[in-house]
Amino acid sequence: MVLKPSDFKTDVYADWCPSCGNFGIMNGLQMAFAELGLEPHQIVLVSGIGCSGKVAHNIKCFGVHTLHGRTLPFAMGIKIANPILEVVAIGGDGDGLGIGAGHFVNAGRRNLDMTYILHNNGVYGLTKGQASPTLKLGLKTKSLPRANINEAVNPIALALISGYTFVARSYAYDVKHLKETIKAAIQHKGLAFIDCLQPCPTYNNINTKEWYAGEDQKNTLGAPQGRLYKLEETNFDPLVHEWTEELKKKTAAIEKAQEWGDRIPIGVFYRNPLEPTFQERLSQRIPFYLTSPPAEQKLCDKNGDSYVDLQLFIDDLKTS
Repeated sequence: MVLKPSDFKTDVYADWCPSCGNFGIMNGLQMAFAELGLEPHQIVLVSGIGCSGKVAHNIKCFGVHTLHGRTLPFAMGIKIANPILEVVAIGGDGDGLGIGAGHFVNAGRRNLDMTYILHNNGVYGLTKGQASPTLKLGLKTKSLPRANINEAVNPIALALISGYTFVARSYAYDVKHLKETIKAAIQHKGLAFIDCLQPCPTYNNINTKEWYAGEDQKNTLGAPQGRLYKLEETNFDPLVHEWTEELKKKTAAIEKAQEWGDRIPIGVFYRNPLEPTFQERLSQRIPFYLTSPPAEQKLCDKNGDSYVDLQLFIDDLKTS
């Protein structure tokens, strides 16, 4: 059966503000799932609290709408319990880099084979536009009484030093680029992170669609210059071909991540397929993990007695 993006639509009304970048992210996900040939029952979307959290209701697949900042531990638990599922975590910048920052960092240490997409708009859109961890120092968006007093977190740089093995950035209004980035992230073996620039038309009146399009800038012909440029259209190579390249590639990616303002890169910053996944590490410790993961095990019979067979664990301990 050939899948279409419409096969991933639900009857739930998407009640985001008109022209919200979340619509582009939702469409990008639906298009990516269809082009990858994934069936709805093979996918689990895990979302946190905030406007982004509603994505789990608007895409036809298994979905879990979790607690604020707890998107990643929920998603990791699902992936460990049933490794054959395609798990995609969705969260806002406040959800993932504010209350959820500890989970963001520690997820990188584990390198589970899943994808995390961050909706990055610089504000807490659901709670009236307070400054999020990604809003730049000194910026004053429309609902702030004074300019932001805190330095911003750089999601790309933080993901790189935390151990994510696929790190990318895309833009919610460039749905084709976002779709291809999501496909590459899902196909990557390991923990993939996408920092998705997602304008909030209601509360962030600085980093707007027009600002990203460079309508405040003019080239020599008087036309908008555009702030975004694609790394894949340059000679930048994010792929780690062998371990001796790892530090060099990571350093180059961090340097690219510092670019902001007149020129902003989107695309893949870093990709390392050489790092073993958490599932592979578990399989080395528990040889039957992939053939008999927790989700495939019966917990109890009709009388409530446990079905769990500990003999495999006991035999493994005897030979250790």
